[in-house]
Amino acid sequence: MTERPSVTLPGTVEKIIESRDTGEPEKAQISVEGADDLYREIRIENSLTEENGNEVRLKKGAEVHVTVEADKDATIPKTGGGRDSEQQTASQ
Repeated sequence: MTERPSVTLPGTVEKIIESRDTGEPEKAQISVEGADDLYREIRIENSLTEENGNEVRLKKGAEVHVTVEADKDATIPKTGGGRDSEQQTASQ
C-alpha cells in the first residue's frame, strides 16, 4: 500500500469554545505553528476517539499535531518555480 503525501505541524490548543446552542458541539481553537499569520488558528469539534474507541476532549494548552494528507493523484511534483510552474504541470 502506498503512503499518501502528508505534512504534520505542531500546534497548541488556545481555547475551548463552549456551545451557545445545545445542538452545536464544543469547539477547540488550535494555533498551528508554521502557518501564515492570517490562517494560524483553526477550529474543530472538540471530540477525538482514543485507541479503545472512547471519546475524549482536548484541554486548553494541550500540545497537538495537525496533519494534512492528500491522495497521490491530488498532488504534483514540487519544482523550484512557484505558482506558474504548478499551472504548467497541471496543464500538461
